[in-house]
Amino acid sequence: MTPAREALTTAAREAAASAYAPYSRFPVGAALAFADGTLVTGANVENASYGLSLCAETVAAAKALSEGGRGGTRGGLVAVAVVGPDRTLTPCGRCRQVLAELARLGGTDPLVWCGEDGPELRLSELLPHAFGPGSLG
Repeated sequence: MTPAREALTTAAREAAASAYAPYSRFPVGAALAFADGTLVTGANVENASYGLSLCAETVAAAKALSEGGRGGTRGGLVAVAVVGPDRTLTPCGRCRQVLAELARLGGTDPLVWCGEDGPELRLSELLPHAFGPGSLG
């Protein structure tokens, strides 16, 4: 069952309040919804060495995986919301790949809500030719 967009974007907005963004001053929150009703959130975590920073979606995916969200345990990833300060955001390329790996484990193609009023897309629309196990040779 897919949660309501408003509930998921609200959870992402609340997560953004915990962001560690002293350099960009651009707090981002993400919320991941799974088929069993589990909701996992994350916020961006910056680092003075910018390349070591983590996006909100990657933090949420890592939390979901480290808390046992592998394969069908949670019934699959069904929706993702990404919220930033007053503008529409889509997941960056790295986050699209991380989300695709998580979705693949549950055999899903989740909805991705880009802010409260931004587009609603399927992950496969954001990353149509995702790199996966079959790409390894």
